[in-house]
Amino acid sequence: MQITLEAVEKVMELTGVDYSAAKEALEKADGDVDEAVKLINPDTKKAGDNVKDLIEKLKNKVKEGNVDKIQVSKDGEAVLKIPVNVGIIGGIVGLAAAPWALIAGTVAALGFGCKVEIVKKDGSTDEIV
Repeated sequence: MQITLEAVEKVMELTGVDYSAAKEALEKADGDVDEAVKLINPDTKKAGDNVKDLIEKLKNKVKEGNVDKIQVSKDGEAVLKIPVNVGIIGGIVGLAAAPWALIAGTVAALGFGCKVEIVKKDGSTDEIV
């Protein structure tokens, strides 16, 4: 079992603990970041559950209407912009899951530092938490 600096930093970022506590949790979890986070914060849901919740919130906002696009940003820079069109609406009713999978994949790949926003037709934005 090799504990990488990247894994320690990830646990520190997700939990707010110091280096030694993060490393100790990773050692107990055999290097598994998710398990280490659960050891530190037993109430923490799996990242996959958080992404599912996020997608459900996005779907509900799109159903409400007045949404022009969905964007994912990290460190203040938009890394993914998806216009709300027939493809997204089709994804809501289960005809095309690709746009939702793309959003979920982007959030998972970039980690918890992501911010997902809906951009309304009037240009205002709402952050999906």
